[in-house]
Amino acid sequence: MLHPRIARFVLPATFSALLAAAGVIGPVASATPASAAVASIGLRAEAQAASRKGAPYQWGAVGPRKFDCSGLTLWSYARVGKRLPRTTTQQYRATLHVSRSQARVGDLVFFHNRSGIYHVAIYAGHNMIWHAPKPGRRVSLVPIWTSAVYFGRVR
Repeated sequence: MLHPRIARFVLPATFSALLAAAGVIGPVASATPASAAVASIGLRAEAQAASRKGAPYQWGAVGPRKFDCSGLTLWSYARVGKRLPRTTTQQYRATLHVSRSQARVGDLVFFHNRSGIYHVAIYAGHNMIWHAPKPGRRVSLVPIWTSAVYFGRVR
């Protein structure tokens, strides 16, 4: 069994928490109770997005059977008791902006170009996101395909 202090540095936080819950390693202490609560909400929101895998994209849809990108993030967070505004830009403005190195599972990933923010997804860890991509596609888990992203944490 790995010692919790070692596991914290050796394993990504998500895996440490899962292994601790499974009894493979001892409990992993978080920095503060408040940060643990935010992380827990993010993990739960990410799980909600994952539960919609395969749902078709539809512009303006907010679930539970069809989604557009911001509809998926709005729906996922609503399922864990957090309210988000409707559009990607509004959601960006409503989040705490964090660096890529500080990103945690459940944070929102905002894709941008010169015209502004054009897409939002939920961070799944390890450079992967859950998103509702575009017409004709379905909610899926994919790698982040560009460096032109911002990360935002729902509080």
